[in-house]
Amino acid sequence: MNKQTRFELWASAALAVLVGTGIVPAFPGAQVVSVNPAKMPRVGTVDERFQSFNIEMVEITGGRFWKPYGAQVNAILNAQSSARQPGSNPVGMDPALFQYRPPIDLANPRLRKLAAGLGPAYMRVSGTWANTTYFDNSDTAPPPTPPEGFNAVLTRRQWKGVVEFSKAVDAKIVTSFAISPGTRDAAGVWTTEQARQLLAYTQSLGGSIAAAEFMNEPNLAKIGGAPKGYDAAAYARDLTVFVPFIRHAAPEMVILGPGSVTVGEGGSPAPPGLGMLAPEDLLMATGPVFDAYSYHFYGAVSERCASIGALSTTAAAALSPEWLSCTERAEALNAGLRDKFEPGKPLSLTETAEAACGGNPWASTFLDTFRYLNQQGRLAQRGVQVIAHNTLASSDYGLVDENTLAPRPNYWAALLWRKLMGATVLDPGASPAPNLHLYAHCLRGHPGGVALLVINADRTAWHELAVPERSGRYTLTAKDLQDTMVQLNGATLQLGADGSLPPITGEPISPGHVRFAPASITFLGIQNAGNGSCQ
Repeated sequence: MNKQTRFELWASAALAVLVGTGIVPAFPGAQVVSVNPAKMPRVGTVDERFQSFNIEMVEITGGRFWKPYGAQVNAILNAQSSARQPGSNPVGMDPALFQYRPPIDLANPRLRKLAAGLGPAYMRVSGTWANTTYFDNSDTAPPPTPPEGFNAVLTRRQWKGVVEFSKAVDAKIVTSFAISPGTRDAAGVWTTEQARQLLAYTQSLGGSIAAAEFMNEPNLAKIGGAPKGYDAAAYARDLTVFVPFIRHAAPEMVILGPGSVTVGEGGSPAPPGLGMLAPEDLLMATGPVFDAYSYHFYGAVSERCASIGALSTTAAAALSPEWLSCTERAEALNAGLRDKFEPGKPLSLTETAEAACGGNPWASTFLDTFRYLNQQGRLAQRGVQVIAHNTLASSDYGLVDENTLAPRPNYWAALLWRKLMGATVLDPGASPAPNLHLYAHCLRGHPGGVALLVINADRTAWHELAVPERSGRYTLTAKDLQDTMVQLNGATLQLGADGSLPPITGEPISPGHVRFAPASITFLGIQNAGNGSCQ
């Protein structure tokens, strides 16, 4: 983006703030749609920990995770793209696209401050690696290599760090259990021993596991470390052991499932080489055994897995109605399965991000913040109870940069959501334009108040609403859409020298016309809305 374009975006953002304060009048003749916060009807409620996050099990143990973008990764992708033959494994499975990461330091004060800023939340410690991780229930030195049938080792010290982090940041633990050949008896039947030890050790620390999926993404069993030939019938047999075990060993724990992943439109052909099982077959085989229906969703695969082809996306499409609405179509698919096989059960999205395979290069920029907040707004309206973003601080889709622990744009968006959007979901009314997305919740901490989220995903057009009450305005913009720094009401958001979060305050604006610049995101905190559903 050239300097002139950057200046125009900056000027647009500045003008949006000035219009909101009444310093600059609205454009004469502009079409204005009125919103009525006092009369916005209640749609439903979400979990108080609705906005949550994932920490991959491989982060806890240390191991090979997605390699950051750069010249080396680009060279690999280019070479494999030209050499790829039909029917070969997806490029994303290439070991050269992974690199070793040491265990995450969950005692780091800055990371704890950042995570606590999003609390209360759930922290899901799982991922593909969890399926094959051995829990070494000993205070002696861990084995130099994982036992047969496992690919990684989780120590008591590492899991203790998870429990302590959970308590420190008010994030209840969600997880899954190992299901690899090492967990099975001579007949190939899953045994409870590893899960029993992990649960018992957690309880001995004064911790608890709030909820768990039996395994991570059973529809990807072939690449997820399950025994060879694992299918829906094998999954159902495992659950006949798992469910009664949990009812006895951890009766307060919510059993989530099936936790299958939906990529792209959901009805797209399965990527070659993955051997994906149909979620419907899994549910048909198990019968209604879950306390809550969970699913995972990625709208696309990243450039690391570009050879999959039809499931990829581009930065140019990141603000399009088609891209922003794909989360709704995936929810509708899974809600339909829930209604058929687990009727009446709450629905949760327990893993999601911009794209699978670590995210695209722009997942760490302001460009993805439109998807992040739009997904939360849309799914809250549709009754999804929890959304767990992948990840807190790893790879390109992390909320926080894993090396510097600097908050990325999505982190600041999450912080604003946590500050303003309460658990009661409201209907703000129809949007006046396809690229203007409106969402409303009761304003957190202010009885009768309303929080209105206005996402202007139009790259060129301004939009305008008539708001009848005084409000506090929180507008997020960036000088470049693919910038990793964002501005709140024109001021760059950053941590203090001691790692502390900055004050997050709204710009007071008077009742009247409020304008929204192209490619901007605005929260309006309307304290005196007088909405009866928010008392």
